[in-house]
Amino acid sequence: MTSSGLELTLLLLGSAVLGVVAFRMLHLPPMLGYLAVGVLIGPNALNLADNGPTTHALAEFGVVFLMFSIGLEFSLAQLKAMRRIVFGLGLAQVALTILATVAISFFSSALPPAFRIGWQAALALGGALAMSSTAIVSKMLTERLELESEHGRRIIGILLFQDLAVVPLLILIPSLAKPAEELAMTLAWAGVKAAAVLALLLFFGQKLMRQWFTVVVKRRSQELFMLNLLLVTLGAAWITEHAGLSMALGAFVAGMLISETQYKHQVEEDIKPFRDVLLGLFFITIGMLLNVQLVLANWWIVLVLLVVPVVLKFALIAALAKAFGSSDGVALRTGFGLAQAGEFGFVLLNLASGSTLIDPFVIQLVLASMVLSMLAAPFVIANMDKIVMKIASNEWMLQSLQLTQLASRTMKAQKHVIIAGFGRSGQSLATLLSEEKLSWYALDLDPERVQEARSAGVDVSYGDCTRREALIAAGIKRASALVITFADTRLALKVLHLVHELAPDLPVIVRAHDDRELDVLKQAGATEVVPEALESSLMLASHALVAMGVPLRRVVHRVQAARDERYASLRGFFHGARDADDAEVHLHSVTLKDDADAVGRRLMELELDALGAEVAAVRRGIERIEPDAQVELRAGDVVVLRGTGDAVSRAEGRLART
Repeated sequence: MTSSGLELTLLLLGSAVLGVVAFRMLHLPPMLGYLAVGVLIGPNALNLADNGPTTHALAEFGVVFLMFSIGLEFSLAQLKAMRRIVFGLGLAQVALTILATVAISFFSSALPPAFRIGWQAALALGGALAMSSTAIVSKMLTERLELESEHGRRIIGILLFQDLAVVPLLILIPSLAKPAEELAMTLAWAGVKAAAVLALLLFFGQKLMRQWFTVVVKRRSQELFMLNLLLVTLGAAWITEHAGLSMALGAFVAGMLISETQYKHQVEEDIKPFRDVLLGLFFITIGMLLNVQLVLANWWIVLVLLVVPVVLKFALIAALAKAFGSSDGVALRTGFGLAQAGEFGFVLLNLASGSTLIDPFVIQLVLASMVLSMLAAPFVIANMDKIVMKIASNEWMLQSLQLTQLASRTMKAQKHVIIAGFGRSGQSLATLLSEEKLSWYALDLDPERVQEARSAGVDVSYGDCTRREALIAAGIKRASALVITFADTRLALKVLHLVHELAPDLPVIVRAHDDRELDVLKQAGATEVVPEALESSLMLASHALVAMGVPLRRVVHRVQAARDERYASLRGFFHGARDADDAEVHLHSVTLKDDADAVGRRLMELELDALGAEVAAVRRGIERIEPDAQVELRAGDVVVLRGTGDAVSRAEGRLART
């Protein structure tokens, strides 16, 4: 076991790195890697570290910065826009989960003594079980482009209320450990203190926060800004802790206050490294609590505690979503998306454990079941469409109706352009096509956007362009072109694969982030790829050239030439210290010394292209020479290479060798 704070810190950091690398390779969330590492190095496994004061302090800071980030994302406008889902569906889910757990506790007298829990412990346990994983679910929905879908909006709304519900639970759970005769007074006193502290921070803190941050920012020091940010976060946590409340509550309020200032986005970027690292250490400490031997000895109980809460939570959420007007398919997807446990569940369970509300034996088994449910969550969410199709009797009918309506709207369309994605880029494209009297039809997965656009008479339908049926219904075999307006390479490749099957000769224009995806998309069948980064560079360059007095005709010619060469002259960039991806195409300068073997030889003789690199330019003094094959290199020449990291390294070796 580690004997010093430095050894413990090194062990936690080293273990965290290995765990995250392993789980990233398995395409699983890093949080699960932290938990697995904690189990492995904890006192109940390899016994390399214990849950001592140093470990607990690091873990507590992780929760503080997590709550600060939640407060920072708190938006009154967002709550107002989603109030029915957040304070209707979300409130019902959390409240009914807690009430159901408390109700079950009244029948626990028939169970073995270790499983007999009072209503106080049941309330704390219900609060922990009510939480779902924001990290896992939001990541999966983002990857699947389902954040704006009907079930995606319901899932995010419920997650938002769960995050808000943590705040009163952080106040409530420690008070539940008090004797029954003192409980009412303790809760009342905690409520008074919470109200007083929150009033002080919210009413007086907001104006003070804005003015103070303005003073700090005017000093134009990044170091001072970062120090001030840590001071505000930990200072607010200290205030609430000394008021007898949770440190996390103060951090949440500090985040709320900063979210109303113009410095919100800068703070988000600056605080993220602290939050992620310390939160990772928190999850390691949670894993260290798990007694693997105890869990294996009681595996059947863990299995029951895994299956029963997950199934009941799924059924409750699906039923509530249905009661709030969702279709069967949307309700089931919402239930599947939120059935697992969440990171805040660990926070509340840890708080209940520290307050001795729940027997350690029960804590161990519940903890194991929560970890297993989170491990299963990515696989459940990835396959929930297939499961819903088999369960929901009317899901096929609804989707068939949507496709039929889409097909009927596009039946008369000939030589039209199919626009995949009707966001800002898609709508701008549609406007230009309409001005040129060209027909088009759009598919989008945001039901509200589709409804608003259709109400205005726009030709758009709710449809998933990554599904074969949707493309056929949109008239892909009669279309003149398909434009993919979202910059997601994985989904674009899926669409290109379907287009290759259904209409192999159809021109497809694809939007991409930068030139890294250009070749992959071209090989997959894209007719044209428009990299945002390179197009913005062209626009900046064209405006700069015009402003410098270069004739407009020459500017247009330059821009068109770059496009005709498929951005060849723009591809690649000089890497900085933060650009560590060797697989990227980048530029690298090599200065030829007097004794270099390349001096006196022509470029064609060096055969650098065989090494996977090309010469972008040759600079000789102040003169820039076009890299013709017949150019003879001289000592002092600067050769600019373009290629991946490995290719450039090989080419540099050939140029510089003596």
